[in-house]
Amino acid sequence: MLDFAVIFTKGGIVLWSFNSTGENVNSCINNLIRSVILEERNTESKYYEEDNLAIQFKLDNEFELIYAAVFRKVIQLPYLNILLSNLQAAFKEKFGQILASSERLSANYEFEKDYLETLKAVENTAKLSSKAPKQMRSFNESLKSKKTVASMIENPNESKKPENTKRVNIVECPKASTMEKVLSSAEIIEENRRKLREKFSGKKSPPAEHKNSKGEKTGKKPRVWDYGGNSKDAALLDRSKDNPHDVTFKNLENNIVGTMQGSIKDLEVDSDEEHENVNGLHHDIVVHKPRVLQNKEKSGILSYFKGIVGSKTLTRIDLQPALDKMRDHLISKNVAADISGKLCDSVASSLEGKSVGTFDSVASMVKEALTMSLVRILSPKRRLDIIRDAMEAKSNNAPYTIIFCGVNGVGKSTNLAKICFWLIENDFSVLIAACDTFRAGAVEQLRTHTRHLNALHPADRHDGRSMVQLYEKGYGKDAAGIAMEAIKFARDTRIDVVLVDTAGRMQDNEPLMRSLAKLIKVNDPDLVLFVGEALVGNEAVDQLVKFNQSLADYSSDGNPHIIDGIVLTKFDTIDDKVGAAISMTYITGQPIVFVGTGQTYADLKAINVNAVVNSLMK
Repeated sequence: MLDFAVIFTKGGIVLWSFNSTGENVNSCINNLIRSVILEERNTESKYYEEDNLAIQFKLDNEFELIYAAVFRKVIQLPYLNILLSNLQAAFKEKFGQILASSERLSANYEFEKDYLETLKAVENTAKLSSKAPKQMRSFNESLKSKKTVASMIENPNESKKPENTKRVNIVECPKASTMEKVLSSAEIIEENRRKLREKFSGKKSPPAEHKNSKGEKTGKKPRVWDYGGNSKDAALLDRSKDNPHDVTFKNLENNIVGTMQGSIKDLEVDSDEEHENVNGLHHDIVVHKPRVLQNKEKSGILSYFKGIVGSKTLTRIDLQPALDKMRDHLISKNVAADISGKLCDSVASSLEGKSVGTFDSVASMVKEALTMSLVRILSPKRRLDIIRDAMEAKSNNAPYTIIFCGVNGVGKSTNLAKICFWLIENDFSVLIAACDTFRAGAVEQLRTHTRHLNALHPADRHDGRSMVQLYEKGYGKDAAGIAMEAIKFARDTRIDVVLVDTAGRMQDNEPLMRSLAKLIKVNDPDLVLFVGEALVGNEAVDQLVKFNQSLADYSSDGNPHIIDGIVLTKFDTIDDKVGAAISMTYITGQPIVFVGTGQTYADLKAINVNAVVNSLMK
């Protein structure tokens, strides 16, 4: 029997609950709301698990309700989907008028008796279906029994179909009518033999001459092509010169899409509202209506909802064509394929069951659902303020430690130097630990960065204090030991921040991943940053999943330290294809702390969530 069931709003207000064991499952329900419902990560399975508990839930978008059943993971309850559907129908039937009124949050929902009856009926049905064995069909029920002896005897009096016939289309000329001739099998064989004799003899029979309706011989007529090359057609097709009367050409010339430099352009959609409030933030929506294209269909992914009109309740079948187009659009923006599918599922879950009146309302609902889902994914789930945390560690006479990890060639050392410059600008002294003891030139690269950073911030400008120092032990040494010695050196010399550079490694290299897990376990850093490229799509998902999994599996700590944040490099090379930011954040739930955009030390920015979402929605 099911021990716990609950009906609550998407905001977390419980309308009714049933608990037969008295066990406190509030934390599990709260985590479901926080990590699944509010972030709209719900997929078709509608399943969530935590520790030894699992939750099967169902959404009711009409009244913004959630029906959930909590049970032990070891228990198999195959009837839960049917139970939740029946529970939803019974609850809406009994309290439909109250749910539609403004007093639904203060009403008294006496639903325990109806719930127990529904649960008992579903359990009895499940027991009967599980006990009833599948019966084999008798011979009389099979298709073979339907055959009679008479149906197997060939009747010579029946008219036979003509033997292998083939329909051949003989085309006289492009504008002539098509003549059809039915050839028998013998004629086809004779025709093939004639062609074979001609092939070996080298002689070809003269082509057949066709006659017109008057009996006169007609030869092959030349085809007349459209725009055949006369002076009038050539002038019409010539685009090398500006035509003052060609309005379409001028409009296309003035609407050339530029590259993403500086800030990402805002979303441009066709909407009657010039200002819309998304997630509490006010945005300006730019409306463009070219004169030539006014009567044509509106562009953008929301135009696929044009067929959904009238007052009706949205279903998954209605939304599926548009969801497929939306998924392709997100993939074209470099979002990983499986992440695009999950995003479309979340949009469908938030819209399914809602009533719409006009096409414009559907477009606004879809845009709001997808935009809010993307904003929630990119928004940090916890406070991550490096400056404040570094100041707090400094007050405790301890260095603030950051470890950089990632695959080969993504720009770990370069972006480490950019973050070092940012910390120096905020008056923090930095020690760089050269723990990449494998790649040739890694120590020399950090040595060059240190020299340049000290030249930008000399010691005489900071009361004789050297702002950047490099701790190195050469190549072939244990990286975890070098990081430990660097942190101890920073503590003894009162250095504020320690930046640990590690060797690049592929996510499938088990020995190197074990070494990274050991380095993090031994030194217990304050922050672990994964450095990834903005150029990758599906590869970003594989990298993050395996890095996180390796840090958890290869650590001997009961509560392993995994990735805390992401540094997204080469962000200036992708134009508006910023989908890697969604892919990386969706997997770990960790925020993108910095974005690398150029070659200088100052080319380090914090990610603009709304700008990225606007770019994805273009």
